[in-house]
Amino acid sequence: MLTIDEAARRIDRDRGLLDTAVQDAPPGSLTAEYQVTGGPLGDFCESLHDLVAHVLMWDEINLAVLSETRAARAHWSLDARWERPEIGRMLNRAGVAAGREVPSDLLLHRFASVRTALLDELNALTDEQWSGSPELAHEAAGSLGGLMQYVMTVPNQQPYWHAAIHLGQLASVAEESG
Repeated sequence: MLTIDEAARRIDRDRGLLDTAVQDAPPGSLTAEYQVTGGPLGDFCESLHDLVAHVLMWDEINLAVLSETRAARAHWSLDARWERPEIGRMLNRAGVAAGREVPSDLLLHRFASVRTALLDELNALTDEQWSGSPELAHEAAGSLGGLMQYVMTVPNQQPYWHAAIHLGQLASVAEESG
């Protein structure tokens, strides 16, 4: 399990890659066709706008997992009925479809807000909270840090990288993190 500092650093770096891709895009082109790297569930993103919506939905769910766990409640996404590939695929497609209805400027505002909230929540945790063993609703984690690593890691990938996978930049950021 990674430390809180390393988890936060990776999340910030990863979301920064997406932010840079968006900032480097020509004005008004966020909804233009953009080939993202497929990955295990990435075939539903057709533009940078879609990718922002996808990563944003992922972060909002994981922020809720953290909040619910800290309040000693189980988040719905940890229920076995939701933890099936076909259900994840359905949620991903629906989240991206919903994101297409939101103007890019509002989506980017929300993306920045959620990124800040997620990092603030992680950085507010102590090492004892991170490694402690609250009543968890999931067998995959023996600590809050383990739970967050589980929910914020794309299956069969390195912990906490998400946008980098879809942007085809995982190799470069993985080298940075040693």
